[in-house]
Amino acid sequence: MPIPLADRVIQLAYDPGISPQGGGLPGLSVLKNVVNSINLFGIVAVVGALAVSLGVWAWGHHTGGHQAEANGKKGALVSAGAALGLGAANGIVAFFSALGSQVH
Repeated sequence: MPIPLADRVIQLAYDPGISPQGGGLPGLSVLKNVVNSINLFGIVAVVGALAVSLGVWAWGHHTGGHQAEANGKKGALVSAGAALGLGAANGIVAFFSALGSQVH
């Protein structure tokens, strides 16, 4: 027997009552420390990549190596974008998590 349309809509609108909560699992503080350390490692790596890219850019400019200059520019832009993403990661996730919790 087919399910009436009203019952199907009620099933789709069912709220399972799930929401993120801190302290539910053991090791959450350890996981946060690991993620913070990975983020710090990424930022330090980006600083190194930016320094190398700027050096390649300057070297290519002063020696007339247009390919090296272009690669240095690309590396500097990618490094700057990676730094932006790493620094804003927590805010981006918090923003979209809050936005997603408003969906009903």
